[in-house]
Amino acid sequence: MNSILRHINVIHSISSESEKALAEICKEVKFLKGKDVQAIGHTCKTIYFVKSGVVRIYYFKNATDITESFEFENAFVARAESLFTGKPSKKAIQAIEDTILIAIDSDRLFKLFDSHPDLERLFRKIIENSYVNTVSRIESLQFNTAEERYLNLLKDHSNVLKRVPLKLIASYLGITPVSLSRIRGTK
Repeated sequence: MNSILRHINVIHSISSESEKALAEICKEVKFLKGKDVQAIGHTCKTIYFVKSGVVRIYYFKNATDITESFEFENAFVARAESLFTGKPSKKAIQAIEDTILIAIDSDRLFKLFDSHPDLERLFRKIIENSYVNTVSRIESLQFNTAEERYLNLLKDHSNVLKRVPLKLIASYLGITPVSLSRIRGTK
Protein backbone atom coordinates (compact mmCIF):
# COMPACT_ATOMS: atom_id res chain seq x y z
CA MET A 1 0.00 0.00 0.00
CA ASN A 2 2.91 2.37 0.60
CA SER A 3 3.62 2.78 -3.13
CA ILE A 4 0.05 3.76 -3.96
CA LEU A 5 -0.21 6.12 -0.97
CA ARG A 6 3.05 7.87 -1.92
CA HIS A 7 1.83 8.32 -5.47
CA ILE A 8 -1.65 9.43 -4.43
CA ASN A 9 -0.31 12.13 -2.14
CA VAL A 10 1.59 13.63 -5.08
CA ILE A 11 -1.71 13.98 -6.96
CA HIS A 12 -3.86 15.11 -4.01
CA SER A 13 -3.23 14.58 -0.33
CA ILE A 14 -5.86 12.67 1.59
CA SER A 15 -6.54 12.33 5.30
CA SER A 16 -5.28 9.41 7.35
CA GLU A 17 -8.91 8.29 7.73
CA SER A 18 -9.29 8.23 3.96
CA GLU A 19 -6.00 6.35 3.60
CA LYS A 20 -7.29 3.72 6.01
CA ALA A 21 -10.67 3.47 4.25
CA LEU A 22 -8.93 3.13 0.88
CA ALA A 23 -6.54 0.47 2.20
CA GLU A 24 -9.53 -1.60 3.34
CA ILE A 25 -10.89 -1.90 -0.21
CA CYS A 26 -7.56 -2.61 -1.90
CA LYS A 27 -5.80 -5.89 -2.47
CA GLU A 28 -2.56 -6.81 -4.15
CA VAL A 29 -2.86 -9.09 -7.17
CA LYS A 30 -0.17 -10.65 -9.36
CA PHE A 31 -0.29 -11.55 -13.04
CA LEU A 32 2.23 -13.50 -15.05
CA LYS A 33 3.55 -12.16 -18.33
CA GLY A 34 0.98 -12.58 -21.11
CA LYS A 35 -2.02 -13.14 -18.83
CA ASP A 36 -5.15 -11.01 -19.11
CA VAL A 37 -5.94 -8.89 -16.07
CA GLN A 38 -9.39 -8.32 -17.56
CA ALA A 39 -10.58 -10.14 -20.67
CA ILE A 40 -12.54 -8.73 -23.59
CA GLY A 41 -16.23 -8.92 -22.72
CA HIS A 42 -15.58 -8.42 -19.00
CA THR A 43 -17.49 -5.70 -17.15
CA CYS A 44 -14.91 -3.56 -15.36
CA LYS A 45 -15.51 -3.20 -11.63
CA THR A 46 -11.90 -2.62 -10.59
CA ILE A 47 -9.45 0.23 -10.84
CA TYR A 48 -5.84 -0.94 -10.83
CA PHE A 49 -2.67 0.77 -9.72
CA VAL A 50 0.51 -0.60 -11.29
CA LYS A 51 2.88 -1.33 -8.42
CA SER A 52 5.43 -3.09 -10.64
CA GLY A 53 5.43 -4.32 -14.20
CA VAL A 54 3.75 -3.19 -17.40
CA VAL A 55 0.23 -3.71 -18.69
CA ARG A 56 -1.41 -2.81 -21.96
CA ILE A 57 -4.95 -2.15 -23.05
CA TYR A 58 -5.73 -3.88 -26.32
CA TYR A 59 -8.55 -4.90 -28.62
CA PHE A 60 -9.06 -6.73 -31.90
CA LYS A 61 -10.03 -5.06 -35.15
CA ASN A 62 -10.58 -7.34 -38.13
CA ALA A 63 -8.72 -10.11 -36.25
CA THR A 64 -5.73 -7.79 -35.75
CA ASP A 65 -4.44 -7.22 -32.21
CA ILE A 66 -4.29 -3.44 -31.58
CA THR A 67 -2.52 -1.94 -28.55
CA GLU A 68 -4.30 1.16 -27.26
CA SER A 69 -2.00 2.04 -24.38
CA PHE A 70 0.82 0.94 -22.12
CA GLU A 71 0.72 1.55 -18.39
CA PHE A 72 3.89 1.40 -16.33
CA GLU A 73 4.61 1.71 -12.60
CA ASN A 74 2.58 4.32 -10.70
CA ALA A 75 -0.20 4.43 -13.29
CA PHE A 76 -3.87 3.80 -12.75
CA VAL A 77 -5.65 1.62 -15.29
CA ALA A 78 -9.27 0.63 -15.86
CA ARG A 79 -11.64 0.20 -18.76
CA ALA A 80 -13.41 3.48 -18.11
CA GLU A 81 -16.17 3.01 -20.70
CA SER A 82 -17.16 -0.22 -18.95
CA LEU A 83 -16.54 1.05 -15.41
CA PHE A 84 -18.91 3.99 -15.80
CA THR A 85 -21.58 2.39 -18.01
CA GLY A 86 -21.67 -1.08 -16.46
CA LYS A 87 -21.46 -2.61 -19.93
CA PRO A 88 -18.96 -5.28 -21.00
CA SER A 89 -15.79 -3.85 -22.53
CA LYS A 90 -14.59 -4.51 -26.07
CA LYS A 91 -11.03 -4.13 -24.77
CA ALA A 92 -8.80 -6.11 -22.45
CA ILE A 93 -5.99 -5.39 -20.01
CA GLN A 94 -2.97 -7.69 -20.30
CA ALA A 95 0.27 -8.04 -18.33
CA ILE A 96 3.24 -7.54 -20.66
CA GLU A 97 5.68 -8.69 -17.98
CA ASP A 98 5.16 -10.25 -14.58
CA THR A 99 3.11 -7.56 -12.87
CA ILE A 100 1.91 -6.64 -9.40
CA LEU A 101 -1.22 -4.50 -9.23
CA ILE A 102 -3.18 -2.93 -6.42
CA ALA A 103 -6.85 -3.70 -7.18
CA ILE A 104 -9.42 -1.17 -5.94
CA ASP A 105 -13.03 -2.35 -5.86
CA SER A 106 -14.88 0.45 -7.69
CA ASP A 107 -18.31 -0.12 -6.10
CA ARG A 108 -16.82 0.17 -2.63
CA LEU A 109 -14.68 3.15 -3.69
CA PHE A 110 -17.66 5.05 -5.09
CA LYS A 111 -19.55 4.47 -1.81
CA LEU A 112 -16.62 5.99 0.09
CA PHE A 113 -16.94 9.23 -1.87
CA ASP A 114 -19.92 10.38 0.25
CA SER A 115 -18.04 10.08 3.53
CA HIS A 116 -14.56 10.93 2.20
CA PRO A 117 -14.75 13.91 -0.18
CA ASP A 118 -10.95 14.03 -0.41
CA LEU A 119 -11.05 10.56 -2.03
CA GLU A 120 -13.65 11.76 -4.52
CA ARG A 121 -11.48 14.78 -5.38
CA LEU A 122 -8.40 12.54 -5.73
CA PHE A 123 -10.12 10.16 -8.15
CA ARG A 124 -11.65 13.07 -10.06
CA LYS A 125 -8.10 14.34 -10.62
CA ILE A 126 -6.97 10.86 -11.68
CA ILE A 127 -9.86 10.59 -14.17
CA GLU A 128 -9.17 14.12 -15.47
CA ASN A 129 -5.54 13.20 -16.06
CA SER A 130 -6.59 10.02 -17.84
CA TYR A 131 -8.94 12.01 -20.07
CA VAL A 132 -6.19 14.48 -20.98
CA ASN A 133 -3.86 11.56 -21.81
CA THR A 134 -6.55 10.00 -24.02
CA VAL A 135 -7.09 13.26 -25.91
CA SER A 136 -3.31 13.64 -26.32
CA ARG A 137 -3.11 10.10 -27.69
CA ILE A 138 -5.88 10.78 -30.21
CA GLU A 139 -4.24 14.05 -31.28
CA SER A 140 -0.90 12.29 -31.63
CA LEU A 141 -2.47 9.77 -34.01
CA GLN A 142 -4.18 12.58 -35.93
CA PHE A 143 -1.34 15.09 -36.20
CA ASN A 144 2.02 13.36 -35.67
CA THR A 145 3.97 11.15 -38.02
CA ALA A 146 4.82 7.61 -36.96
CA GLU A 147 8.39 8.74 -36.34
CA GLU A 148 7.20 11.58 -34.08
CA ARG A 149 4.95 9.17 -32.17
CA TYR A 150 7.90 6.79 -31.74
CA LEU A 151 10.19 9.55 -30.46
CA ASN A 152 7.51 10.78 -28.06
CA LEU A 153 7.03 7.26 -26.70
CA LEU A 154 10.79 6.98 -26.09
CA LYS A 155 10.80 10.40 -24.42
CA ASP A 156 7.90 9.48 -22.12
CA HIS A 157 9.08 5.92 -21.40
CA SER A 158 12.81 5.65 -22.09
CA ASN A 159 12.96 1.94 -21.21
CA VAL A 160 9.96 0.87 -23.31
CA LEU A 161 12.20 -0.93 -25.83
CA LYS A 162 13.62 -3.13 -23.06
CA ARG A 163 10.23 -3.97 -21.57
CA VAL A 164 7.73 -4.17 -24.44
CA PRO A 165 7.94 -6.42 -27.54
CA LEU A 166 8.49 -4.49 -30.78
CA LYS A 167 5.31 -5.89 -32.37
CA LEU A 168 3.26 -4.31 -29.55
CA ILE A 169 5.09 -1.01 -29.91
CA ALA A 170 4.38 -1.04 -33.66
CA SER A 171 0.71 -1.76 -32.95
CA TYR A 172 0.56 1.11 -30.45
CA LEU A 173 2.14 3.47 -33.00
CA GLY A 174 -0.33 2.36 -35.67
CA ILE A 175 2.34 0.98 -37.99
CA THR A 176 3.70 -2.38 -39.10
CA PRO A 177 6.73 -3.99 -37.44
CA VAL A 178 8.61 -3.45 -40.75
CA SER A 179 7.89 0.30 -40.61
CA LEU A 180 9.03 0.40 -36.99
CA SER A 181 12.29 -1.32 -37.96
CA ARG A 182 12.79 1.28 -40.67
CA ILE A 183 12.21 4.14 -38.20
CA ARG A 184 14.51 2.56 -35.63
CA GLY A 185 17.19 2.08 -38.31
CA THR A 186 17.34 5.82 -38.97
CA LYS A 187 17.85 6.69 -35.31
